[in-house]
Amino acid sequence: MITALIVDDEKHNRSSLEKQLNDYCPDVKVVGVAGSVPEAVMLAKSKNPDVVFLDVEMPGGSGFDLLREMDPVSFRVIFVTAHSNYAIKAIRFSALDYLLKPVDTDDLVAAVRKISNEPNPSGTSQYRSLLENLETGKPRKLAIPVKDGFAFLSPAEIIRLQADGTYTHIYTAGGKYTGSKNIKEYEQLLSDFTFFRSHNSHLINLEHVKRFSRLDGYFVHMSDGSQAEISRRKKEEFIERMSGRQA
Repeated sequence: MITALIVDDEKHNRSSLEKQLNDYCPDVKVVGVAGSVPEAVMLAKSKNPDVVFLDVEMPGGSGFDLLREMDPVSFRVIFVTAHSNYAIKAIRFSALDYLLKPVDTDDLVAAVRKISNEPNPSGTSQYRSLLENLETGKPRKLAIPVKDGFAFLSPAEIIRLQADGTYTHIYTAGGKYTGSKNIKEYEQLLSDFTFFRSHNSHLINLEHVKRFSRLDGYFVHMSDGSQAEISRRKKEEFIERMSGRQA
């Protein structure tokens, strides 16, 4: 049985989510509901839930304040928000889970199933990374799930990314990591940085491009000595982007 706490400042949202959990997630037991961060802190300390469904935006503060109050965090968090805004990008950057309001039942069931398969907390390091990303105004650390936890990479140190089906290989000067998202998702996450989708299988950091080659196709040589292909339809856009950087 998974114990859960629901935190939302609007009563009808709390009631609706609790009903969905009761109707469609029999392995979840709601042990408390809270309408504010101070109330949530008290309940979290007394009930010790496995998961907190946490509203992002509330009057007088935000759900993120709960993380600051509870550091270190001993439970899983599923953020719930009505807005697809910067906060969502920071949450995704930190590889954390979220649901959009109104909460879709299938999405809720999938989120609970994920918790059932991974019963341990995501890790305080992820939440600290999230708070850091929020405070700087621009995500600074991308969380990559690895075998024994998470690697936190700054976009500047990522040289290139290469698709491998539903996974993505991420290359830095310090080594290679394999992310569980497809390359399109990483392209969206890194859209505010110096990355360019040069090919269906390649996303390159323009800061690490050393040379462009036209022999036997189009390729770029990266700072680590590797190569990445430039598709014919992307060649002109690539040259334009690089020329703009040098201007």
